[in-house]
Amino acid sequence: MKILITGAHGQLGKDITQLSQKNNTDTVPCGSQDLDITRYETVIEYIFTQKPDIIINCAAYNAVDQAETDWERAFLVNGLGPKNLSLAANKVDAVLIHYSTDYIFNGQTSRPYTLVDTPDPISRYGESKLLGEQMVMRHALKYFLIRVSWVFGAGNSNFVKKVLEWSSQRDQITVVDDQISSPTYTKDLAQASLDLIKTEQYGIYHMTNTGHCSRYEWAYYILNQIGWTGELTPGKSSNFKTKATRPAFSALDNFGTDHTIGYELPSWQDATGRFLHEIGRI
Repeated sequence: MKILITGAHGQLGKDITQLSQKNNTDTVPCGSQDLDITRYETVIEYIFTQKPDIIINCAAYNAVDQAETDWERAFLVNGLGPKNLSLAANKVDAVLIHYSTDYIFNGQTSRPYTLVDTPDPISRYGESKLLGEQMVMRHALKYFLIRVSWVFGAGNSNFVKKVLEWSSQRDQITVVDDQISSPTYTKDLAQASLDLIKTEQYGIYHMTNTGHCSRYEWAYYILNQIGWTGELTPGKSSNFKTKATRPAFSALDNFGTDHTIGYELPSWQDATGRFLHEIGRI
C-alpha cells in the first residue's frame, strides 16, 4: 500500500506522515513546493507518476481572517484543490481522505452538530471549506470526508501554543468564553484517520477529541497544568474585533465514528495534557 500525503509539513500532515512511516507503509509526503493542488494538470501528472493507493489531503488555507479579503486564494486551495485531487484519485483508483471543519456551521445551536445538520458558514473561510466538501462528494468515487475542530499539535501555531506564549509574557490574560467547540489533537486524529481508512466504510465523519469546552475553559486547563500564577479572566468575542466572525457553538458530535473504528477518541483534557507533556511543559 502506498500513501501520498499533501500538506505534509503542517501539524496534521507531520503526524500522519510519521505514523504512516512508523507502520512501515510506503509514504510519499509532499508540501506545496512539491505539489500545487490548485493546478489540475500538475495534480494529474503527479498522481499518475506516484500511483498512490491512498491520498490524504492535509493541504489547506487556514488563515481565517485573511480569507475575508483573500477569499479567491482560499477558494482555490480549499475548494478547487480537493476537486483536482478527487478527479486524480479516480484516475488511479485511489481513496481520497479530505479534512473539513466545524466552521461550515453557523454556531447558532446549543448542542453538538451531527452529520444530518445543514452547513451554513458565516465566514469566507467556512465557505471555502464547504466548497471543498461539495467538490469531494460530487467528484470522488471513494472518499472519507472528515470534519475536525480546533486542531492542535506540534506545528508552528495553534491555540495551546498561543496560550503558552501569552503566559510567558503577561500576568493577566483574557480569553473569550462565548466560543465553544471540541479541541482535536493531531496525534489522536492521525491514528483515528488511519484506522478509519482500514475499514473501507467511505463517507462523512466527525472526528474530534471527546467533549467540548469554551476557549476560556481550555485556556484555564492549560494554564492550570503548567502552574501559571497569573490572572485569567473571561471575555466576549465582541470585545476582540476580527475580520471573520467565528461560530459561537460549533462542537461536533462524533456519532458514527466510534461505531466504525471501534473506539472513542480520548477526552480533550487528556489530549491537551499529553501534548503539554510532549513539548516539555509538564
